[in-house]
Amino acid sequence: MQGETSVRDLTPHAALIGVQLLFGSLPVIGKVVLAVLPAIALVGFRVGITALVLFLFQLYRRRIWLRERSDYVKLAVISLFGVTFNQLLFIGGLSLTTASNTSLLAVTIPIFTLAVSAIAGIEKLRAVKVFGIFLAAAGVIYLIDPRNASFSSQTTLGDLMIILNSLSYGIFVATSKETITRNGAFRSMMWIFIFASIVCVPLGLWSLSFIDAAAVSPGIWGLTLYIAVVATAGPYLLNAFALSKVNASVVAVYIYLQPIIGFILAVVFLNELLDFKFAVAAVLVFAGVYLTTKRRRPEFVENS
Repeated sequence: MQGETSVRDLTPHAALIGVQLLFGSLPVIGKVVLAVLPAIALVGFRVGITALVLFLFQLYRRRIWLRERSDYVKLAVISLFGVTFNQLLFIGGLSLTTASNTSLLAVTIPIFTLAVSAIAGIEKLRAVKVFGIFLAAAGVIYLIDPRNASFSSQTTLGDLMIILNSLSYGIFVATSKETITRNGAFRSMMWIFIFASIVCVPLGLWSLSFIDAAAVSPGIWGLTLYIAVVATAGPYLLNAFALSKVNASVVAVYIYLQPIIGFILAVVFLNELLDFKFAVAAVLVFAGVYLTTKRRRPEFVENS
C-alpha cells in the first residue's frame, strides 16, 4: 500500500515532465510552419484538430457531458485564457519575435500564476515557494543569457504578445483547478477546446483564405498535425491531469525545465557539449522546482 501511494504521488510530476518534453518541441517546429502558414491559420488548425481528437476520444469513452450546468460557463471562460487568448498571443508573438526572446519571457508564467493564485486567495503565498520560483527563474535566465535576446523595436510587439500570453496562461493555471478536478482532465479539456474552436477555427479559415493552401507541402501539413496532436492535445491533457492533483504553482514551475530538457536533447541528438554554465543553471532550476513542490503533507486530491 505504501509503495502504491508513492507511485501515485509521483504520477503528476511525471506527467509535468512529459508536458515540458512535448511543449519544448513547439517553438522550433512552430517557426518552420509559420514560414508558410499565417499565425492565425496555425492557431485555427491547432485548436480545431485538438478539439476533434478529444471529442472522438471522449465519445468512445461515453463521457461527454459535464457534472454541473454552471461548469459549461466556467469552462467557456477558462478556455478564453487557457486556449483562445493563449494560442493567438503565443503563435502571433512567436511570428513577430525571436525564439530566444520567447524562451526568456516564458519565465514570467510561474510568477504570474503565483501572483494570480495569491490575489484570488486560491493558494497561500509561502516564502519558500516564492524563493523557489525566483531561484528557478534565475537558472533559466542564466542559461539562456539575456544578451542573446534582442528586444528591439522590431520585436517589441511580439515580445508584448508573449508577455500577455504568459499572463493569460498564468490565469488559466491558477483558476481552473476546481472545475477540472470535478469533471476530470479529459472531459474538461475537451470542452475547453470545443469552446475555443468556436472562435479560433473561423479565424483560422479566414486567415488561410489569403494564401494558396494547395501549394502548401505535405510536410508542412504533417508538422501542423504534429503540433495539434502531439504538442497541444498531449501536453494540455497531462497538464490538466497534474493540475487536478497538485497546486497551480507546482504545475507552473515545471515550465522552467523546458530549456534544460532542450539542452539535454541537443546533446543526445546534435552531439553538443554540456558546460559549466549548464550545470549551474540546472542546479538552480532543480533546486527551485524542489522548493516549490516540497510540501509538509501530501496535497493530492482524488479525481471525481
